[in-house]
Amino acid sequence: MDVRNTKDASVTLCFVAICCMATPSIAADLDTARGSIALGMFITDRNTKGRLDSETLGRGTLISVEDDLGLDSSQAVVRIDGYYRFKPRHRIDVSIFDLSRDTTATIERTIQFGDEIFDVDSTVATDFDLTIYKVAYTYSMLIRDAGYLGVTGGLYTISSKIGLNGSNTGQFEVGELTAPLPVIGLRGDYQLTPRLMLRGSAELFAIEYNDVDGSLTDFYLGLDYHFSNNFALGLGYNGVSLDVNAARRDFRGTLDWTYDGVLLNAMYKFGSFK
Repeated sequence: MDVRNTKDASVTLCFVAICCMATPSIAADLDTARGSIALGMFITDRNTKGRLDSETLGRGTLISVEDDLGLDSSQAVVRIDGYYRFKPRHRIDVSIFDLSRDTTATIERTIQFGDEIFDVDSTVATDFDLTIYKVAYTYSMLIRDAGYLGVTGGLYTISSKIGLNGSNTGQFEVGELTAPLPVIGLRGDYQLTPRLMLRGSAELFAIEYNDVDGSLTDFYLGLDYHFSNNFALGLGYNGVSLDVNAARRDFRGTLDWTYDGVLLNAMYKFGSFK
């Protein structure tokens, strides 16, 4: 866990919450804003399996980066989300967060990773860089006073790099994969009370394109409590399952990855169509 980022995000959330409480008035309709930006704390639990193959040695060892390499399975990270509605029925949503981890551990079995074979009881330093970029367009096909329901389509892009370094042997191997995965799904809001908004989305992907194929599901459900028309605090759940197979020069192998967790964020809304 990055303690510095966690502390900074906690301070920011507290500051925004105090500002929110100082603004008591609120309108009945919460869904007229043109856009929003949210800073959140995403507490994740992860399960990651993968394999890096070699042209000379063949198929690599299928490993769990948590069990075999000792990476933390639970981590709190800073996450940025936002949207902009350029017309009442049309909006763009974006999300950015970094799930990178690193550690050093003694492995308990022999691992072939790419062109390198790390023997049992070797001390291996692992550096796993992973950044998520999400962008999606939503068309609101159903709009009511209490909320909307829309169809969405966009890109879920993973930028990953995993490197294994034998601390005593000098061995080093790295695999990199950047995969923009197209997703389709549904997104909507529903106003439960004058201050409480229910938000949800479900996106999926299953396609084969050139040298990359795989599948993805992304589900979110959360509640936002509005202290005013402009400020809210949100609490939600996000679960993702990803399975990618690639046969590229920089990455030949598989990445099977799931994460889920609780998202706590502070949201600022701006602009209005009324």
